[in-house]
Amino acid sequence: MAVKSEQGLLRGIGLREGISLNVIEMIGVGPFITIPLIIHASGGPQAMLGWILGALLAMCDGLVWSELGAALPRAGGSYEYLKEIYGPRSLGRLLSFLYVWQLMMSAPLSAASGCVGIAQYAGFIFPSLQAVIASHKFHWTFSIFGSVGAEVAISHGTLVAIGGCLLAILLAFRRVDIAGKISNWLLAGVLGAIGWVIWTGVTHFNAARAFDFPPNAFQLNHAFYLGLGSAMLIATYDYWGYYNICYLGAEVREPGKTIPRAILIAIVIVAVIYVVMNVSILGVVPWRELDQSAATESRFYVISTMMQRVYGTRAGQIAALLIIWTAFASVFSVLLGVSRIPYAAALDGNFFPFFGKLSPRGRFPARALLCMGALTCVLCVFRLADLVAALVIIRIMMQFVLQAVGVMIFRRLQPDRERPFRMWLYPIPALLALAGFVYILFSRKNFEREVLLATVLIVVGTAAYMLRARSRGEWPFASVAPTH
Repeated sequence: MAVKSEQGLLRGIGLREGISLNVIEMIGVGPFITIPLIIHASGGPQAMLGWILGALLAMCDGLVWSELGAALPRAGGSYEYLKEIYGPRSLGRLLSFLYVWQLMMSAPLSAASGCVGIAQYAGFIFPSLQAVIASHKFHWTFSIFGSVGAEVAISHGTLVAIGGCLLAILLAFRRVDIAGKISNWLLAGVLGAIGWVIWTGVTHFNAARAFDFPPNAFQLNHAFYLGLGSAMLIATYDYWGYYNICYLGAEVREPGKTIPRAILIAIVIVAVIYVVMNVSILGVVPWRELDQSAATESRFYVISTMMQRVYGTRAGQIAALLIIWTAFASVFSVLLGVSRIPYAAALDGNFFPFFGKLSPRGRFPARALLCMGALTCVLCVFRLADLVAALVIIRIMMQFVLQAVGVMIFRRLQPDRERPFRMWLYPIPALLALAGFVYILFSRKNFEREVLLATVLIVVGTAAYMLRARSRGEWPFASVAPTH
């Protein structure tokens, strides 16, 4: 039975719903379309190292989230963690504001990548959706970063992507306990799609094809490390979502137990699924074919192409429908979770008051949900590769690095704080997570574009905070920040 939390939200999410919300956000459309990109980045089936190391990075960072989520089970997740760790009346107020600021971009980026995935697989069933109506490339030149740019394209599939977003908003626009039950049904479809892919790969598996490594595949040279960095960036995107329950901390029953278990169980489930699924795909589709498809539109249809090759055209279309279901489930989970963060910040007096209202009937943050959904619809016009890279780098710089450092600061400054869950082998996982994120930031070709975007967001967000803080007499323009 759902009960009301101290933040006015209903505690209606149990362990099963928490695992479902995490898993459906983690899987999404990513693993179905990114395997050619990972193969291309690594130059062969040694790309599986990216999946394995990505799983280890997710587990290390998952332990960071587990400790913070159990100790601070509030709506907003990272917003509350950064504020508490770095000081609610000092630097923490700025960092938590910046977190919400970047989230207004990064969360819709995440949801939009799922919506674009929906459109891409819909294009396999209805090729006319691929027809481009209008497109434009933007380029800017900077003395430090060189030339950077992005491409906007509007097709008939863009309308499908926007329609998927609107449907996800409609389903998420209700009480959290009902939304949690919807997530269970969505998860059933996700696991069905994954199970079929794995079964097909295993029953038609060719070991010689799967492990056909090129010469010098594991030679530890500069090219190897650059390829591994690119592969890990993509794998990191595909694994992210294990923390979704933390955004709903004030709506979780027995959060001290439920949050860590939901995070760690979800990571293990998805890691096993990803490794088995991708190895099985390599056993059916030669990696050189996947490598060549990375530069073409066919990279979006790897699973449907595989099913069509094994079972026929109708099977390829059914596979496309199942992956559309999976991508939609991810969009639903993202929007449901992140909509709680602007609400928590507004309630705290550290973001725009407009977001601090709950729906009177369902007790959920309707305004934040609608705004996040609207931004997602706008971002559906960008290319998937641009959405993924921008999302990962922005989140790493403005959230994950701060938390990996912050969990150690939190232990040092508040050693007597009640912690229902303590990180295993502390502080090794936090240090490994930090090292992994820094490696992904800089060990790639042309990383400058996304770093520049994140830097611009930080600078503009800091300026917005300072202007607002000065007009309100808050830190650093007041010796004591007001209590809200």
